[in-house]
Amino acid sequence: MNKAEKTQLIDELVGELNANNKIYLADCSSLTVEKVNNFRRACFAKKISVRVVKNSLLKKAIERANETRLTELIPALKGETALIFTDTANAPAKVIKEFRGKDVKPVLKAAFVEEMIFLGDNSIDALASLKSKNELIADVVALLKSPIQRVIGGLENKKDAEAA
Repeated sequence: MNKAEKTQLIDELVGELNANNKIYLADCSSLTVEKVNNFRRACFAKKISVRVVKNSLLKKAIERANETRLTELIPALKGETALIFTDTANAPAKVIKEFRGKDVKPVLKAAFVEEMIFLGDNSIDALASLKSKNELIADVVALLKSPIQRVIGGLENKKDAEAA
């Protein structure tokens, strides 16, 4: 890869980093080609983008990105790195947990989710338990719906009592 190609790739990575606020770094090394392809398929099915990048190029892209907190991910750039982007905060963590089963890989190196940094594979459970935007909206709607239903039920009971 020549210098112009590297510069172009770094610019692409900077654009992707600036456009996403849910970024995962994972280690898929030592997985067979078949397992890597299966992992990519599982991610694709959940609308998760997976891309393997060179650490040196990703480091340069992180340093040039708009979000300065991304620099906290740089220490995780060791070994092979799969760069994962998503719209749903907990989706990659769930896919990683489901995919691994008995295996140890893929391993979560780090994640940047909604301006929070998660370092190490021990964060996988916390990330998987995060609620997505739609799940939070559903919870709020359920909380708002419950008191309204009680008021309506009370009014109907009062109306029935007065009619009798």
